[in-house]
Amino acid sequence: MGRQLFYNGRVYRDHRFETLCVLSENGVIIEIGEWISAPEAERIDLKGRRLVPGFLDIHTHGAAGVDVNSADPDGYEKISRFMASQGTTGWLGSVLTDTREQTLTCIEAYKQWKGMEHKGAAMMGIHLEGPFLSPEYKGAMPEHLLQSKNIPLIEEYQKAAQGEIRYITVSPEVDGMVEDIPKLKALGIQVAIGHSGADYDTARAAVANGAMASTHTGNAMKLLHQHFPAIWGAVLEDDRVYCEVICDGRHLHPGTVRLILKTKGLERVVAVTDSIMAAGLPDGEYRLGVNEVVVIDGDAKLKENGTRAGSTLTSGKALKNLIAFTGRPAEELIPLLTENPAKLLGMDGQRGFIRQGLFADFVVLDENDGVEETYVPVSYTHLRAHETLANL
Repeated sequence: MGRQLFYNGRVYRDHRFETLCVLSENGVIIEIGEWISAPEAERIDLKGRRLVPGFLDIHTHGAAGVDVNSADPDGYEKISRFMASQGTTGWLGSVLTDTREQTLTCIEAYKQWKGMEHKGAAMMGIHLEGPFLSPEYKGAMPEHLLQSKNIPLIEEYQKAAQGEIRYITVSPEVDGMVEDIPKLKALGIQVAIGHSGADYDTARAAVANGAMASTHTGNAMKLLHQHFPAIWGAVLEDDRVYCEVICDGRHLHPGTVRLILKTKGLERVVAVTDSIMAAGLPDGEYRLGVNEVVVIDGDAKLKENGTRAGSTLTSGKALKNLIAFTGRPAEELIPLLTENPAKLLGMDGQRGFIRQGLFADFVVLDENDGVEETYVPVSYTHLRAHETLANL
């Protein structure tokens, strides 16, 4: 892989852009400075553009015609290449609630993907969305596959995944779930609460026991009432909790996005896509796990009943939407797609920042805050944002 020297650009560091050079070796940042002499390195002229950390999407069910729940290793690689073309350099495969057998099949496909040659974003592990979720707030989850607490099942999944289930969504009102959160954490899994009608006290108890995030905040959860703040009030109030937000303009009104940011602060919000296999493709009929989905005007809904079912959003578009919704500059909002998800997953020693010793995952932004190029250090692949699916 050798050395690469990025120069003549503005580098995002400490929440501002500075005129700096970045030198990487074998996919790892080894030096940052105003001037770096590295005559043997491949020279990459940024031409005055902005270099930012690669985006991290910790909640996505697929893209480019591939559904995470039914993907084979080649399918995961196709998602990875599409993600990289959109600025995402690391992602978790979100497994929708499914049968034990199919979930284990997803885990096996992920392990096989790890052994392949890659030319796209890194699949950083697995996110389990369920199966311990409230039937009342199931959203697109198949109700017949929801379960009460079952720690031995998660232990089986984590063993099969060789410890790489990174994240799980649970409903705190499921009987015994609050008490079992420490057991999930002991397995090395970060816990989010969501798909939930939990009351305020139950949600607070879940956070006290180690839950650190809220899944697609404001969606598939009991809403805030002045007398009954419920789960939404609890996650907004608690400074320990990271709130996932889907910034497609459909899941949350722009005013709601601004309210969440004002309440939580920029350091406790994580922008996710919750994308499905239709991301990057035209309107039509698709699948999300066991569900049939119809996409009209980019809006994904269950064919059966019209319930919203994920999105067709990309991380690059999410950044542009955040800028439009809030009027804030990119440098204030970039952490929502980079350092915040890295910190939530405990991966901030590897990704999420442009720092010495971290992976050299980079996105080049154009003058309109769009993704122009992505650099991922797997054979040091360079993808342009206009790459077509046929080329991925």
